Order: sequence, then structure tokens, then C-alpha cells
Amino acid sequence: MSMKPLCVKLSVQPSRGLVDEKFTVLVQNLLPGFQLTVHALHQCEDGHSWEAFAHYTADATGTVNVSQDPSLDGTYSGVEPMGLLWSLRPVPGSKSGLRMRKKNVQTPMVVTISVYQGHQMEGFLDRVLLASVVVERWYMAPGVRRVPITDGKLTATLFLPSGPGPFPGLLDLWGNGGKLVEYRAALLASHGIASMALDYLTPQITKETGKIVDNDYFETAYRVLEQHPQILGSRIAMLGLSFGTSVTLRMAVYSQVVKLSCAVCISGSHVQPIGGSVEEILSYFKKNADKTRFDENKQVICRDLLLPIPTDPSLKVDMGRLQCPLMLVVGEDDQNWPTYECAMDMKEMMERAGNSHLLTVLSYKNAGHLIEPPFMPFARASTFKTVTNPPTKVMVLWGGELVAHSRAQEEAWRKTLVFLRENLYGSMKHGA
Repeated sequence: MSMKPLCVKLSVQPSRGLVDEKFTVLVQNLLPGFQLTVHALHQCEDGHSWEAFAHYTADATGTVNVSQDPSLDGTYSGVEPMGLLWSLRPVPGSKSGLRMRKKNVQTPMVVTISVYQGHQMEGFLDRVLLASVVVERWYMAPGVRRVPITDGKLTATLFLPSGPGPFPGLLDLWGNGGKLVEYRAALLASHGIASMALDYLTPQITKETGKIVDNDYFETAYRVLEQHPQILGSRIAMLGLSFGTSVTLRMAVYSQVVKLSCAVCISGSHVQPIGGSVEEILSYFKKNADKTRFDENKQVICRDLLLPIPTDPSLKVDMGRLQCPLMLVVGEDDQNWPTYECAMDMKEMMERAGNSHLLTVLSYKNAGHLIEPPFMPFARASTFKTVTNPPTKVMVLWGGELVAHSRAQEEAWRKTLVFLRENLYGSMKHGA
């Protein structure tokens, strides 16, 4: 039976919002008990298409509310208000190893939400479309300003929140993949924190000189934040993921210039040769390359490179000297770094030193390495281009399980924003 004469009504509210904002998907004007598939489709900037879908049955009023009704099958099951986003996966026939990342934050992530008759699993383009809505998901809230930074030979972008300020500041560091990755900094600015995305492994200055940057590069970035007229110089944080945590922890503990109000370290480690340059830290990791393993799919497992955790104090950041609040975000199934073991060692070091009151640990069972902002599609493994010379492409196993990892991303982001607000907007006692 064709549903077209019934004029199926599909609404998504809000149809335009931030990527970490929940939406409500409502399908109305159905027959009671009608079976349908709700489908989400997104084409990335790299041209690859991603989809998610779920099977629903209309209630006695002829309605499906994705926020309240259970999916019976599809890329997710059960009541999952945002499953249409976090369960997005490359469409059949796509190349392996894809990972979704927003490159141009000045344009939205565009998702088409559609309704099809029956419980479908594939071939959506050939099915009868009952209704369709286009949704925009933004990293930059209205009024957020994107400011490329050219001071001090930095390769960086500053995102300023809407309004005159002054705002607290944050230095945002990604990991070993290099490049200038802006989407998390843009989203933090959308929540009121002036955030600088910093490329420190592949910046212009390294391309020109062939030399990897060191402490003074990060101190220059800190000073740019500190001296900016719209930023509160006494309220600055650092946030790092993966290798970005190595830099964050060493700057927080040892830098005479960087005075942080707080720090957030996601999927990271304190293991590094103390006093060594960034290049020497990278070399220290590489010398254990023989500990690299491969799983049955020939995906690289790197977590053993830093195991066992050294007992030699010259090979790890002295966490007992940390003087600002620190949040560690840990995926217990991290296959790239031994983040759980590192977090437990950091906790023990701080307990011995008497500064463990500064530490908050968020640890998530069955979450992997890439703990991203909420509703980002899960990548258990993906193609990774090293920053070595010459660069090589490998398939890296990040770890994690779809539902648990997605839950971890949502909760960790919420708690990270609370932690940053408390320590950046709260009392001045942790200020410089």
C-alpha cells in the first residue's frame, strides 16, 4: 500500500544547531502499526558518504518519536535519540579505514534525514521516499569568530566566542597526525571559551626549517592567548588528545611561562624523557617500535610501546609537581596508548605527593582512543598518515565498542565543559 496519499509528516527540531546539541525526530500521519525505516545520509568534504538507519513501528496515534521509541534493528537498536548520528558508517562499497573529520568549520555538517516504507537494510536510493528533511549541524555558533594567527611563526587559528568578552582562553592540541585541526576549538568557543587550535607537528615553520618545534613554540602560543585583549590572561587552560597530552603535561608541570588554570588530557600519557625535546620524546616512542603488534585484520596496535610504565622518574612527568586541576579522560579499551595504566600511575604519583585533590579521572569501559565531541561517528580503526619523513600510511586500531564509546563521548564532553567552566569562570584561586 502506498503511503503517499497520507502525506507523511517528518520534522527534525532543531533543524539547525550545534553538533553537540540533541535533536528530536518526529514522524506523523502514519497508520497505527506501520513499519518504517528512518535513514540518515551525510556526504563528507572528502566526497565519501556515510549513512545510519533504524527500524520503527508507528504507535496507536500513527506516530514515531525517535527520542522515545525503540529502534528494532538497523545501525543501532533500542531508544537512542542521537543514534542517527553516532552510528553513521561509510555506505556499502566505500574504501576501508575512513574516519569522519570536519575540515571547514565555517560550513555546517549537512545530514539528510529520510523516511522509507518498511524495514529496509540497503538500497535506499531505490526505495520509495515518504518524507525527507535536511539538517545542519554546526561547530561554530552564530557570532563565533575565526581568526587565523600569524604572530610568532605559529600555525594556529583562534576562535573567539560571540560578544565583547573578555573570555577565558584554551590551547587545543591534537595528536601525532599533525595538521591544523579546528573543529574542537570552534565548538569550545561556541560554549564561551576562546580556543586556539595549534598545529605543532606540521606547522609552516617546520616545513621551512625541517626542525620540529619545541617548548618556546607552545609558550609563544600561550602568550598570544594571554596578551589578547579579549582574553582573560589569568584564566587559560590546555586541552590535549593523545600526543597532545604529552605536551600539555610537560608544559603544565615544567614551563616557567605557562601558568594554567586547569588542564584536560584525553587518551594520553605522562611517559616521556624529562627535559627532552619534542623530537626526543617522539624518538623515545619510536625506539620501542618492536613492541608494535598487529591484530587479525593487520591493524596496528601501539599500546605496548609505553609498557611497562617506567619506574625511572627521569622517564615520566613528575605529576607530584602539578599545581592546577587536571582531568584525565580514559578509554579502557584504548589500543593505541596504555591510557588506563598511565592514568592509574599518575593517580598514584599524585596521591604520594599529596596533590591528588587536583585530579579527576573519567574512565570508560569499552571506549577506545579517539574520544571526540558527542555524536561523532565511531571509528574502531582508521587509516593514519604518520608525520615521519617520508610519511607512511598505516591502518591503526584505536579500540572501543560502538555503543559504549558513543556514550563515553557524550558524557565526557558534558563533564569536560563543566570542569572547564568551574576552573575558568569560577573563583580566581587557580589563576596566575
